[in-house]
Amino acid sequence: MIRFKIKSLQKEMSFLSVFLVSTASFSVISGCRTTPISESSAYDDILIDILIEGGTIYLGNEGEGPIETDIGVTGERITFVGDAEKESLHVKTRIDARGLIVTPGFIDPHTHASAEIFSDDAAKRLNVNYLTQGVTTVFIGNDGGGDPDIKGRRKILTESGIGTNVALLVGHGAIRREVIGLADRKPTESELGHMRRMVARAMCDGAFGFSAGLYYTPQNFATTDEVVALAQEAGSRNGYYDTHIRDESSYSIGLKNAIAEAIEIGHRSDAHTHISHIKALGADVWGDSEGVVKLVETARARGQSVTADQYPWLASGTRISNALLPAWALDGGLEQTRERFEQPATFSKIKSEMAENLRRRGGADSILITRIIDADPAFNNKTLAEISEELNIVPIEVALNILKSGDAQIASFNMKEDDVKYFMQQPWVMTGSDGSSGHPRKFASFPQKFSKYVVNEQLITPSDFIYRSAGLAAESLGIRDRGFLRTGYFADITVLDPKAFKPNANYSDPEMLSSGVMNLTVNGTLVIQDGEINTEFAGHVLSAKTEAESENCFGEIFKSSEMGLLK
Repeated sequence: MIRFKIKSLQKEMSFLSVFLVSTASFSVISGCRTTPISESSAYDDILIDILIEGGTIYLGNEGEGPIETDIGVTGERITFVGDAEKESLHVKTRIDARGLIVTPGFIDPHTHASAEIFSDDAAKRLNVNYLTQGVTTVFIGNDGGGDPDIKGRRKILTESGIGTNVALLVGHGAIRREVIGLADRKPTESELGHMRRMVARAMCDGAFGFSAGLYYTPQNFATTDEVVALAQEAGSRNGYYDTHIRDESSYSIGLKNAIAEAIEIGHRSDAHTHISHIKALGADVWGDSEGVVKLVETARARGQSVTADQYPWLASGTRISNALLPAWALDGGLEQTRERFEQPATFSKIKSEMAENLRRRGGADSILITRIIDADPAFNNKTLAEISEELNIVPIEVALNILKSGDAQIASFNMKEDDVKYFMQQPWVMTGSDGSSGHPRKFASFPQKFSKYVVNEQLITPSDFIYRSAGLAAESLGIRDRGFLRTGYFADITVLDPKAFKPNANYSDPEMLSSGVMNLTVNGTLVIQDGEINTEFAGHVLSAKTEAESENCFGEIFKSSEMGLLK
């Protein structure tokens, strides 16, 4: 066994270039220093269900290059890391990984996979679009959408079966809707207490954190103090604060102020702060990535725990209502918005502010309709500019016509490559998809990042990509025994062909499965073998707490005079 310690981006990228040209052993690459690994025989006579041998292994540690070793799996766990030829192993299934890269299964910290995962359709619950990206664990409940009934949601998923592991977040939006509705007002003291109890219960039931989407109605009506109070319930129970920040552009308080607010909430609540899909959205904030990074680095330098995730695309994905309507016009939901359309003065104000929001996003050419909801489907896969020209009406009229009867999912081309690259190079920024329907990021974010930014542009190294797609999320967000290839860890393992690991989805056809994952194990089960997908549900519903920790957590709440008894 030979371990390579790659000391610079140049060496590792040179190494990758050679690897992509040839499937020869890494041991013949010149200029690489080697160190022997222990030749212990502690594994003699062990039974191995799956042995992955001959591959180029990335154990997943930060800054660590590839090694030559073999990985053995017994049951659900990794039970062997070493040179199989030197041990007396009894192997059931061998996987020849020569010419392939072996990595920890990727962890996606931000998805919108709930509809599939909770579907009655078994094929959807397999979560194949993530498995074929090498993803073995997904978070759901982001942007404040997480159902507070964590115990009930975990029970449903455990009984129905899932293809990937799933970690759940409790959401600010779901809680606020239940307690206050869609109204633009502060909660009463009694309502805030009820909301806090809901977060506390969810955390004790195994939620990994508290998510917010402060850009979205009704969460955008919340004050910073309200969010701090709720995030404290997560932070005090070792959970984190996950946030779609209040403004990624110049809609309200501005990008930098929104980042500062997120950092303040994390500091005051004593919760790890995780910034969702970090970006500089729109013409007014292009180039602000450096200032945003400086704010985060300053917080981290003073000891605050802050991370972010990012998807590797220049277009965001949302609904036309969220992108163009002013927040005040959404008070009470779209039904009340449509009532405001009937009031001439109010309608004129809405149109004016929508025009400004369209400018922020780069104009009518930058808005691609990917899926019409309850409106004319002929608009699908066309930009607002194209539809405007066809109908001979201004772009805002096109948007209003859609909103008068329905809504539309859009791809909004509002980011600059320089900002995307700058965020991507930060060591605290992990890979995430924010996968939503009508956008290729749901089917292709991880291979997109690898093929474009690792292989083609060599912006980041393979080890950077792997750590920030697995281990960084596990360490930061509380996933135990996953994210690394280590003895005793759950056997979530991705085996990919670096020459073939590529996206097939695009903006016109966003639901094409990715290529290049040759083998994939989830909890020790081969769910992809030789490129073929197995239909077995191998995923676990993860909990942030053991049973004992959960019992103790509830005990602490019952003791708390401030919280009172949970009902």
